[in-house]
Amino acid sequence: MHSPHTIRPAPSPRPMAALAAGTAGAALFVVLLTLVAAQWQPLISLDRTVAESLHRHAVADPGLVRANRVLTDWFWDPWTMRALVAVAVIALWRYGARLLALWVAAASLLGSLLQQGLKAAVNRERPRWPDPVDTAHFAAFPSGHAMTAVVSCGLLLWLLRLYGAGPALWAGAVAVAVVSALGAAVTRVYLGVHWLTDVVGGALLGAAVVAFTVAGYAWSAARRAPEPGV
Repeated sequence: MHSPHTIRPAPSPRPMAALAAGTAGAALFVVLLTLVAAQWQPLISLDRTVAESLHRHAVADPGLVRANRVLTDWFWDPWTMRALVAVAVIALWRYGARLLALWVAAASLLGSLLQQGLKAAVNRERPRWPDPVDTAHFAAFPSGHAMTAVVSCGLLLWLLRLYGAGPALWAGAVAVAVVSALGAAVTRVYLGVHWLTDVVGGALLGAAVVAFTVAGYAWSAARRAPEPGV
């Protein structure tokens, strides 16, 4: 029996497609992680080129400095994104979709644990100011900002699709995703310590976590579904 306030999501579509996407993203991330851990010179050179061309321009541009301050202090931060996921989990739990709430909470926590564990495992150096470009190698691989943005936005957009959200909610979700992407891009470029591979690595890790979550929930929900006529 479900309470009058219980909300039930539609079946998650195409679990095999989600599993294939997660597997591909995880495989690409493993390849990138291996190259980073081995400090493959062409990759280091590419990262350095990106850092020099973007970071040193960003810190000299008053507009980018101001944008970084506004996006970081007022609109976007990994904890802001985690808070949005937490609100979604509480709402799902309150209205009866407890299996889905547990899956979303577990996915968000797993993504953060993986990111922190892998970052600690990679041979890296802390940046030293005033010039982090010259004093850091893979300072935060994979980037927690990129990973959190992809996981949080991916889970929220998936929930909206499950529940058949209307145009207003979709517009709000797209706005959150855009601000998140801008925040990750501007703040990471400005700081200069999250280089190209860090951002790509975090995004790949986040995408794999979301895809595996979609596939896992679909199979879990299918196994728990009541028989027709029950």
